[in-house]
Amino acid sequence: MAEPTRIRTLLALLRPHRRTMALGLGLGLVANGAGLATPMVTKWVLDSLGDGIELVRPVAVLLALVVVGAAITLWQWLLLGRLAERVVLDARTSVIRRYFRARVGDLQRRSTGELVTRATSDTGLLHEASGSMIGLINAAVGLVGTLILMGVLDLVLLAWTLTAVVVVSAMMAALMPRIGTAQTAAQESVGQLGGALEGALRAIRTVKASRAEARQSGYVIDRARDAASHSIRAAQISATVWIIAWTGIQLAVILILGVGAWRAHLGLLEVSTLVAFLLYVFQLMGPITELTQNVTALQAGIAAAGRLNELGAIELEPTSRQRSVPPVTGAPADGPILTLRAVSARYGPEAAPVLRGIDLEIARRGHTAIVGPSGAGKTTLFSLLLRFLEPEHGEVLLDGRPYATYTHDEVRTRLAYVEQETPVVPGTIGDNVRFTHPDATDDEVRTALEAVRLADKVDELPDGLDTSLASTDVSGGQRQRIALARALLRTPDVLLLDEATAQVDGLTEAALHDCIKQRAADGAVVTIAHRLSTVLDADRIIVLEEGRVRAQGTHHELISSDELYRRLVEALRIAADQPSLSPA
Repeated sequence: MAEPTRIRTLLALLRPHRRTMALGLGLGLVANGAGLATPMVTKWVLDSLGDGIELVRPVAVLLALVVVGAAITLWQWLLLGRLAERVVLDARTSVIRRYFRARVGDLQRRSTGELVTRATSDTGLLHEASGSMIGLINAAVGLVGTLILMGVLDLVLLAWTLTAVVVVSAMMAALMPRIGTAQTAAQESVGQLGGALEGALRAIRTVKASRAEARQSGYVIDRARDAASHSIRAAQISATVWIIAWTGIQLAVILILGVGAWRAHLGLLEVSTLVAFLLYVFQLMGPITELTQNVTALQAGIAAAGRLNELGAIELEPTSRQRSVPPVTGAPADGPILTLRAVSARYGPEAAPVLRGIDLEIARRGHTAIVGPSGAGKTTLFSLLLRFLEPEHGEVLLDGRPYATYTHDEVRTRLAYVEQETPVVPGTIGDNVRFTHPDATDDEVRTALEAVRLADKVDELPDGLDTSLASTDVSGGQRQRIALARALLRTPDVLLLDEATAQVDGLTEAALHDCIKQRAADGAVVTIAHRLSTVLDADRIIVLEEGRVRAQGTHHELISSDELYRRLVEALRIAADQPSLSPA
């Protein structure tokens, strides 16, 4: 990403805090003024010694400058510290909100660890960068002011000082671009480390069962070594800049002391003037050091801003309707709840179509099952219904109205969804069942748990509904039933199940089938089935193949008329129990 774009991103993050930054800059300039006046007042004190003038006044002024300068500097540091934390918080808030407003497909194309790193590590680098611009201005003013006052004291010594400053600055300028490059590489490698570790930990059971602990830990450690290597390189470059700056100042001090002593010996320079000049030379270390620190912090912040700016490529879900709402004429009581008309979909402009010309109606009541080989488009169909994905061609209708006339929330309010992996959210059993409806009562929660035959098990747990789902007392199958209970709580019009019986025992599976039957009597249930045993009693079965509707009908109709459906049944050994249904 181009450097100007990164800088604009950083400035955009800082813009809401411009008043605080202006105050911090003003405080810094006042503190600079106090610091710049101190050597001159010191010269006044030394001159007063020779002239026999009362010392109380110059010493009092000197003490006042020191105290006022310290107080203002403390105020500035506290102010900039709060500013830095607010900038980081704002950046993290913006990133997190973008994640949760983003299209599902855009998020899933990125590593979870990488996304987490950008919200934590990258935003953290803005901490120092937020005050770096103020620091750069203050340091530049301090540097220029110091040089001007040094010129007032002695132009010859100033010329020597400027020569040293130019040489040191040229060497530092040559190294600064390398700092930015190294910081960017370090941050990228940390993101890769986070992604590798997150993926390995998520699959820890498979890793251990495959005896791959050493191999996986070695892979993640390699990413950690790579991150360390880039970070060390960034630290080495920064340290080199520091050493050059420090050594240059030290050599300049020695050179200027020698030239000043020689000029004082010749009577061309007063000793008090030499002392004041040397104090300004020592003060040069402050602005130069501050310039170095702030340029380094700014480079890190610019690199972080660039990575955060890349998140702008994540497309957000629209929050408003894409079309105006047509006059409401009332949906037919017996008409389909969902309709797909010539729907085609793909996951990217360059990707192959996943669904092709789908025409489909989902009855307002009853159980509709969707089957097909892997890659047939079953999950993509659910993604369209839930608006995780928008159709490339055709349209989806709810109650006879196109999806485009609804907001995403309005569509999802009418649907409930249980994923195949049935993820649970952090919290208790009660929190998870109430996830869609946080205001649900305990009685409503218990009714939903009874529907999935889990109420008695929850009652046996020491903490009941308050049992944490991090507890090992809750099995994978029970978690799946908790997810189903969450969908059944205040059941909306359409219940979408992605193989809801994948991790339960036979008795519980039978109970869940009863639950599906009861729900199908009052509303629509749509099931993606990876095990055909879940759809034998479905009112209608839709067979998908290569993104198209190949056939639809009941189990008995399809087993006698569709070769693919027969092969699916036979592959799962269901046909063995029904030999009369074999092809003639």
